[in-house]
Amino acid sequence: MGKCKLSDLAVNDKRVLVRVDFNVPIEQGVEAMASYDQRLRSTLPTIHYLLQRQCRVILCSHLGRPGGKVDESLRLAPVGNRLAVLLTHPVQSLNDCIGQEVEAVAAAMQPGDIVLLENLRFHPGEEKNDPGLARALASLADCFVMDAFAVAHRAHASTVGVPKYLPSAMGLLLGREVEMLGQALEAPRRPLAALMGGAKVSDKILVLENLLNKLDHLFIGGGMAVTFLHSLGHPTGASSVETDKLEFAQDILRRAKSHSIKVHLPTDLVVASQFAADPPALKTVAVDQVPEGWFIMDVGMETARQFAAGLRGCRTILWNGPMGVFEMPRFSQGTSAVAKAIAELNEATSMVGGGSTAEAVEQLGLMDRMTHVSTGGGASLEFLEGKELPGIAALPEAQGLAKMD
Repeated sequence: MGKCKLSDLAVNDKRVLVRVDFNVPIEQGVEAMASYDQRLRSTLPTIHYLLQRQCRVILCSHLGRPGGKVDESLRLAPVGNRLAVLLTHPVQSLNDCIGQEVEAVAAAMQPGDIVLLENLRFHPGEEKNDPGLARALASLADCFVMDAFAVAHRAHASTVGVPKYLPSAMGLLLGREVEMLGQALEAPRRPLAALMGGAKVSDKILVLENLLNKLDHLFIGGGMAVTFLHSLGHPTGASSVETDKLEFAQDILRRAKSHSIKVHLPTDLVVASQFAADPPALKTVAVDQVPEGWFIMDVGMETARQFAAGLRGCRTILWNGPMGVFEMPRFSQGTSAVAKAIAELNEATSMVGGGSTAEAVEQLGLMDRMTHVSTGGGASLEFLEGKELPGIAALPEAQGLAKMD
C-alpha cells in the first residue's frame, strides 16, 4: 500500500507543519543563494499545494551544524527571504522554533500565511530526538508533512518524533524521491548503468553490494577509481589509496565479470604535481603512466568520451559522485563532459544523487535536463543501499489515514 501521501491527508484550512530541507551552503554568502537554491525550489510544489487549500503553513528546517546552540551565522531568515522571492508570497521568519512567542504567532495565523521557524538545530533536542521538542513542534499544527528527503535518514525530533503526535504524510518532493529511486531499484528500464565517483570506495560499498547484480554497466571515476586502478596494478602516484578496500575492489571486478556486467574504468587521467587548484604543473597521461609523487585530479577527455559513448546505449542511469576534484575549476572538465553527455540522452531516465553531484549539475545549469536530481546525498545513498530510512518509516501506512477533506 505504501506510505500516506499528501493527497491522502486532510489539510483544508488546517495548520500544517512541514519539515523541509533548507540546508543550503550559506557560507558562500547570502548574495549567492540564488545559485544554489535547488532545495528551496524543490519544496515549492508542496507549499503551493497547501496554499491552494487555504492552509496555514509552518515550515521547519535545520541549517548547518550549530551543535545545539544559537549561531548567528546560521539563522534561517535569509533563506526565508529567498523563499519569499521564489514563491512571490510573504514568508515570516521567527527567532525560535518553539516557545510562547512561536505558539502565539502560530495561533494567530490566517489561511495562506507562511511562517518559517528558526533553525531546529539551535536546540540540542533536535539531533537527540527529544520527545519534548517533538511534542512542542507538533503542538503548533493540526497535521504534519515530511518533505525533507535529505534528512530522512536521520532519526531526529522533527523527522521521526513529530509523526507520533500528528496525522502525517509524505510531501510531494519526498514522494517523488521515493518513487524515482524505488523505480530504479525495482523496475528500471534496461540497460541499467551506475556511474560512481566521489572521493572514496568506502562511501559506496553498500550501494555497490546492493546494485551490482542489477546492473548492466558500471562506470567508475573520481577518487573511487584510484583504488580500483591500484588494485589492478596501475601506478597511482601520491593519490590516496584505500588499501583496506583493494580486495573489495578486486572482488567487485570479479563478480561483475561473472555476471557479464561491463565495467568502465578510466583510460587516461589528468594529473598534477600538487593537490592544489592551480598547481605548478599538470598534464594528461595514460592510466599506466601516472608519475611518482603526482596526484590524480580528474578523468581525461578520452575517458569522458568513452564514458559518454557507453552511457549512450543505457536507458536508466544512476549517477552519484563527480569524476574529479570538481570544486577546483581546472579539474571539473571530466564531470562537466559526462554531465553534458547524460543531459543529451532524451530517451534515458537519468537520476542524479544529491550532495556534490547535484551541486555540480546545478552549477552547470543542467538541472532541467536530468530526469531527477535528488535533494539528498546521504539519504539517496542509503536508499540505494536498500536501507529503510527512519524519516519515511515513521510515517503511517496509507490505509492508516482516512481522507476527510
